Amino acid sequence: MPIKTQKTNTDFYLTTAISYPNGKPHIGHLYEYLACDAIVRFRRLAGYNVYFLTGTDEHGLKMQQTADKLGISPVQLVEENRHYFKEMVRLFDGTHDDFICTTEDRHKKAVWDIWKKLKNNGDIYLGKYKGWYSVVDEAFFDESELKKNIDGTFCTPSGSSVEWVEEESYFFKLSAYQDKLLDWYRAHEDFILPKARYNEVVRFVETGLEDLSISRVSLSWGIPLEDDSLHSVYVWLDALTSYITAIGYPETSDNVFQQFWPADVHVVGKDILRFHTVYWPAFLMSANLPIPKSVFSHGFILNDGQKMSKSLGNIVDPFDLHKNYGSDTLRYFFLREVSFGHDGHYSHEAIMRRYNADLANDLGNFAQRSLSMVYKHCEAVIPSCKLDNEHDQIMLEQAYLLTEKVTFHMERFELHLALAAVWQVIAAANRYFDAQEPWKKQKTDKTRMQDILYVTTELLRVLAIVLQPFLPNASEKLLNFLQIPDSKRSYIHVNHEHSQLSGIKIEKPEPLFPRIEVS
Repeated sequence: MPIKTQKTNTDFYLTTAISYPNGKPHIGHLYEYLACDAIVRFRRLAGYNVYFLTGTDEHGLKMQQTADKLGISPVQLVEENRHYFKEMVRLFDGTHDDFICTTEDRHKKAVWDIWKKLKNNGDIYLGKYKGWYSVVDEAFFDESELKKNIDGTFCTPSGSSVEWVEEESYFFKLSAYQDKLLDWYRAHEDFILPKARYNEVVRFVETGLEDLSISRVSLSWGIPLEDDSLHSVYVWLDALTSYITAIGYPETSDNVFQQFWPADVHVVGKDILRFHTVYWPAFLMSANLPIPKSVFSHGFILNDGQKMSKSLGNIVDPFDLHKNYGSDTLRYFFLREVSFGHDGHYSHEAIMRRYNADLANDLGNFAQRSLSMVYKHCEAVIPSCKLDNEHDQIMLEQAYLLTEKVTFHMERFELHLALAAVWQVIAAANRYFDAQEPWKKQKTDKTRMQDILYVTTELLRVLAIVLQPFLPNASEKLLNFLQIPDSKRSYIHVNHEHSQLSGIKIEKPEPLFPRIEVS
């Protein structure tokens, strides 16, 4: 029987795919991390107990070969590139709870333990592997899955070269889990997300599963087996196990493991969906461990319509992006522009359009106009409001409904729709400000002017709270400006009862997002 856990409905465990540090991080790594970080920030604001894992998968033949070409050891390569991954998530305000590295001792213990469980269950045997292997994809391929090049050689669907491999290997009886996996998919249709990819995986499994090679004798850079040191654990059994290593496995009675396993969602690129939805649940079934609730696969970020790759020379460096645009702008652009789960497009022009139209004009200009009037015409003190005007009530009600709308979309991983809902309120707030004309009321009806400025300031408080997962720095700046205590910044505080803005003295406001002239 599977191990029972004590996970509650308010415990939330999310993992990114464990990145492969064969080189420096690229824009795809950044996009995945920013999306995951926004999801967990939202969950924390909504009152969940969150555990957020990221990290690096540091073993494998590809790593070994790269180190050899550079004339350094795999350890040196790993340590150098790991630094860049950690620095990237730091620069972009990451909030992960753990950064797992598969070269850590705690992970070796976890891998050895799960290997024993699979073996004791009768699912591992020694045989000989003959077939096509891609070093780049770290995967074995049936010839029917390969494409033929003009010169007659084969390559993977992604274009990576393959080599014919014949060597002794330990195998996992994946074929024995075909029906069990299909039964699981049918009983848990939300296991594979987005829905469009559910049928893709089911069709693959229905065509028949072959037993899986899970060790290599030609690999010196990996975790050696305890009972057969000639063999190292195949990279995917190694890497996938990191998701449970980080929460205490093999100590399954540990409080953290009990609280957070099974994971609520693994977020992965669509190119590694099979490993997470076929191999991983089969391993867990064999080890009598609970299966994650869902695996969400996102698309690629394309540069001028092309997938980024070293061979094409169109890799985009996240560190250069940070220098050019900063953290909030990039986070907002990717999460608003790209429908999570689908491919998205990147360009400087697209980022500038989003920045000037959405951040500078819509949000930034609304904040600057409202707060500048409070500073200039209310002696820098946020006024009170009777809230007996129908227009005021309707506007505030729209804002207070935001948490419900954002929650609806975020729970479905519709990040771009959550932001679209927020921007509908921002657009309405700008229309309200223009229609109410507080600059005219300043001369004819100061009481009404004060009511309007109270409403617009309250709107900014609500927007700043709601936007924390998407614009963490700008939201913090605005909340600090309005002197909102840290204890009053959760989604439960988005209502009139928690306003308490009247009487707060403000400083002279500075633009949140100064407009950038594009030449």
